[in-house]
Amino acid sequence: MIAEFLASAYPWTKSLHVISVITWMAGLFYLPRLFVYHAEKVGTGNDTDALFQTMEYKLLRFIMNPAMISTWVFGLCLIFTPGIIDWSMVWPYAKAAAVIAMTWFHHWLGKRRKDFEAGTNTRTGRTYRLMNELPTVLMLVIVISVIARPF
Repeated sequence: MIAEFLASAYPWTKSLHVISVITWMAGLFYLPRLFVYHAEKVGTGNDTDALFQTMEYKLLRFIMNPAMISTWVFGLCLIFTPGIIDWSMVWPYAKAAAVIAMTWFHHWLGKRRKDFEAGTNTRTGRTYRLMNELPTVLMLVIVISVIARPF
């Protein structure tokens, strides 16, 4: 019964998964960029600091967190849809590892936001610039794994 439902809902589930991923990725690209400017240009305890903290908080809480959760929910629905994944291939495991790493990065960003909130950020704009490359690399692994399935 559940398998039949998942199979019939597959186009909708896949669509909602892709929409969730796009939203999540937008946040994963934008939040570290906000951190770059916050670390390099803003300082602490002023109006601009408060503005950046508000933007960072709302981006994480109201856009990124729901997008990550819905990405996982719809992704798990796809996993359990019969006939979608060939578990004898390597690509589902490569994708899973990259998604787990992406989730780790999301939580790392959440901890860094709390550092800014507490006024204890010690990382430089350069650190955030370098970390901003991680979601791109993970996205490449995920998309190539799912579309090209080279392994």
